[in-house]
Amino acid sequence: MVTSRGTSDTPWFADFANYHAGNFIVNGMWTQQKNKFFKDVKHYFWDHPFLFKDAHELVKHCDSCQRQGKISQRDEMPQNAIQICEIFDVWGIDFMGPFPSSRGNKYILVAVDYLSKWIEAKALPTNDACVVCKFLKSLFARFGAPRA
Repeated sequence: MVTSRGTSDTPWFADFANYHAGNFIVNGMWTQQKNKFFKDVKHYFWDHPFLFKDAHELVKHCDSCQRQGKISQRDEMPQNAIQICEIFDVWGIDFMGPFPSSRGNKYILVAVDYLSKWIEAKALPTNDACVVCKFLKSLFARFGAPRA
């Protein structure tokens, strides 16, 4: 049974809470307003400070909930550690090329910091280990060695 009570001066959420708590709706609503209210109120739920107590009582008196038993650990979601990283801790490094020669350079060595998206790029004539080591020494001297 739905009864009318209150005024339209109250905040919108108070109307929904009053309806869910005691089936009260605002006095003086037109038919269209009532229809919209009942359509909208279906999308909200009653979230009050003692909801956990109500849920406990509901589960305690629910036959199928009691038959289910406790949730075993194998049914629980695994907890994954969150990796904490700071700026310049993780870099992505890759070569691009070969491209047509421009001022003797055929390759581009690119390093991108994963967190800040900072980009370091250098045009190089070759893609051998010597130029990569020189590039990394320059990078680490300015930003520090990555941790990951």
